[in-house]
Amino acid sequence: MSLASAQSRAQAGIEAPAVTVETHLSNGLPSLSIVGMPETAVRESKDRVRSAIINSRLEFPVNRITVNLAPADLPKTGGRFDLAIALTLLAASGQIPGGELDNYEFIGELGLNGELRSIKGVLPAALACRDNGRTLVLPASNCAEAGLVSNLRFLGADSILQVCAHLNGQQALVPPAISPRISAPEVADLADVRGQQQGKRALEIAATGGHSLLMIGPPGAGKTMLASRLISLLPPLDEQQALETAVIHSVSHAGFNADYWNQRPFHAPHHTASAVALVGGGQPPAPGEISLAHNGVLFLDELPEFNRSVLESLREPLESGSIRISRASHQAEFPARFQLVAAMNPCPCGHAGNPAGHCRCTPDQIGRYRSRLSGPLLDRIDMHLELPAISYQELAGKQPAPATESSRTIATRVSQGQQRQLQRCRKLNAQMQNSEIDQFCRPDDQGKELLAAAVDKLGLSARAYHRILKLARTIADIDGQQEITSSHLGEAIGFRVLDRPGY
Repeated sequence: MSLASAQSRAQAGIEAPAVTVETHLSNGLPSLSIVGMPETAVRESKDRVRSAIINSRLEFPVNRITVNLAPADLPKTGGRFDLAIALTLLAASGQIPGGELDNYEFIGELGLNGELRSIKGVLPAALACRDNGRTLVLPASNCAEAGLVSNLRFLGADSILQVCAHLNGQQALVPPAISPRISAPEVADLADVRGQQQGKRALEIAATGGHSLLMIGPPGAGKTMLASRLISLLPPLDEQQALETAVIHSVSHAGFNADYWNQRPFHAPHHTASAVALVGGGQPPAPGEISLAHNGVLFLDELPEFNRSVLESLREPLESGSIRISRASHQAEFPARFQLVAAMNPCPCGHAGNPAGHCRCTPDQIGRYRSRLSGPLLDRIDMHLELPAISYQELAGKQPAPATESSRTIATRVSQGQQRQLQRCRKLNAQMQNSEIDQFCRPDDQGKELLAAAVDKLGLSARAYHRILKLARTIADIDGQQEITSSHLGEAIGFRVLDRPGY
């Protein structure tokens, strides 16, 4: 048999389109050519495959060899096709039965000694293979990741020799018994934060409704401590959310660690990060920080220090929950339903409004500092909270303070509030559309009067008006009330600090 084919999977964003690997042996001078839009790593596979076959004591055909990766107009990247290319070459030369290849899909990179090495993007390929009803053959080092996909038939191998022995019926590969490893994340407790009762209340509201939050306060006020503890208030991911998050990390440059299965991501990029690092990009497009924080928290400390164009790139994903990256030859769409938490100082030195008078910034300097954040971006952030400096008495524990609840206690209320939202409209309040706001966020008569006065005095935009309603709906859910009252709206309006005149 001089022609053989096998099924494999390419990587395109978080998708894994099917690729048919066809190998043909013909008369002519010995050569091996690969066609079908292969990039450099794929073209180099001919050298890896040749050495792997020879060093595995198999016969490399001395023919004119043509390898086609179909469809031809789909870009192919990485070393994931090495195993399929090698097996079709062996089948075309009669060393393994070609008919056996039809029941499997093969992905894996070959070492020069014939060993199978791990690849990125296993989860999308595993999901597609399961839906196609085939058995996936992949490197043993990737089995823990593939084992996260329920009802998937897969086999792991350490070398091409083991795969050949299985296909020849000499020694069958045994399906690995792998179950998802669920480990409790190590997160700090909110009870460790002294003072800042308003900040803790804001975190509870943000966690319950999935709202974005901007904290404004002097250095040392506890902004970073509060932000790092938001993750401890959120309920565990369900299976679908965990799989979505794992798929994104699987195709990222860092790859996915199965030990972090079912854990919400927390990403805090440095303010020197570029727009591509934040939203994703490259050739081929890879997910950025906002996609890696999908179903988790994205914390942007020192918000005004980020490049303005970087921050403006957040506007679309904050609204839509996804980001589409378009390049000349590649397009990819990544989910980006993250919860934004940001922190900033009130002025360049950080001490504006300090009663001790430490601030030496001029009004012009303060204005330029705050103008780094555009109005449309701030309008998309649900909550603006001003945090005061911590007093010495609070810091030293010499002043009686209200009993601070633990993260576990607050997380119980957060979970109950989210259950009310999911039962009502199958989504968190922050994700409600205008029609759902009109249906579920109707305040009482006093609340309508208060909201009308706030719109007139603060000059709120339509977007801010809707966000206040959604925020009030969340506060009512925490209180277990069906109706939004004036007290709920008053608290929600209080979280729009940057909309106040003269701020």
